[in-house]
Amino acid sequence: MKITQDVKYIGVNDHDIDLFEGQYEVPHGMAYNSYVILDEKVAVLDSVDRRFGDVWLQNLKETLGDRTPDYLIVQHMEPDHSASMMQFVNSYPNAVIVGSKQAFVMMKNFFGTDFADHRMVVGEGDTLSLGRHQLTFVTAPMVHWPEVIVTYDSTDRILFSADAFGKFGALDVEEDWACEARRYYIGIVGKYGAQVQTLLKKAAALDVQTICPLHGPVLNENLGYYLNLYHTWSSYGVESEGVVIAYTSVYGNTKQAVEELAELLREAGCPKVTVNDLARCDMAEAVEDAFRYGKLVLATTTYNNGIFPFMQEFIHHLTERNFRGRTIGLVENGSWAPSAAKTMRSMLESCPDLTFTETTVRILSALNDGSREQLKTMAAELTR
Repeated sequence: MKITQDVKYIGVNDHDIDLFEGQYEVPHGMAYNSYVILDEKVAVLDSVDRRFGDVWLQNLKETLGDRTPDYLIVQHMEPDHSASMMQFVNSYPNAVIVGSKQAFVMMKNFFGTDFADHRMVVGEGDTLSLGRHQLTFVTAPMVHWPEVIVTYDSTDRILFSADAFGKFGALDVEEDWACEARRYYIGIVGKYGAQVQTLLKKAAALDVQTICPLHGPVLNENLGYYLNLYHTWSSYGVESEGVVIAYTSVYGNTKQAVEELAELLREAGCPKVTVNDLARCDMAEAVEDAFRYGKLVLATTTYNNGIFPFMQEFIHHLTERNFRGRTIGLVENGSWAPSAAKTMRSMLESCPDLTFTETTVRILSALNDGSREQLKTMAAELTR
């Protein structure tokens, strides 16, 4: 794939994977992106997952022809982008390895060597001339590992953005960018919103016409759309108006309450109502929804003097990713000592700028006239 006259794509598509990072469902696979800049000097940017090292090196060889690379730029040491490094080094032993100081520490941990005899350590603002192409390195610590750098090619105005602006899905599958990019961002990078904001401010000072991420498609049109979404996600802003209901139910009574609440919200004109059964849905998509919309209802049973395990896990995912700035409604169920609402509120104490509805719905085993009135009151509060 040609990005520009001198910049080529040499990455791979992975349709064998079922869980990315051992937890995220990827029904459309993953892309492990790598790029090469052909100039007086040749630079390769990042490698790929070890299972595709041979394919990647063949892509590189076909692109190089009779040339050899002068540099391997390592922007991110996570194994899906670095595990084929030693195959590269064995094939091109004279190439200089370029990376941050922390990256070389990680190389020592992963590979038993930090390439002391042929390496270039770079930091904020350092440059590398390939001839016509001038590269500038920008540090991006904790986006989403501490060693990360991104690379700006001022000649072709390309930002090689590491894991920023990445998404789930292979490149040979047509799908909406935002849906899988949002799930990728919130699941993997979402904890580090402040650090992403810092990187966005650095990027704003550059004349970027193309973004080349390590996952997902190359972005070269409507960059404002992608940048605005990243700003919203990393500042924990509300992307879409609507209400998400996340629930667990043992015998169906809490589920019935959720269904009735959802219908009340729709009747009241709520622009979007999304319902997630936490025992059955993709947990990452439920977390994505909680961050996407401005209002969230948590409905669960009291269980072992706490809350149902799937709800506990869900709230943990929220707090771990710095959930904030939302309106929360609580629905609890219990046959003799309901306490789920108290537990959920306690678990959310660390989340700043949350507003709780005045009404908490309490179900004593099954819905009755009183709890149905509470559902109506909560729906009215959520649609004011």
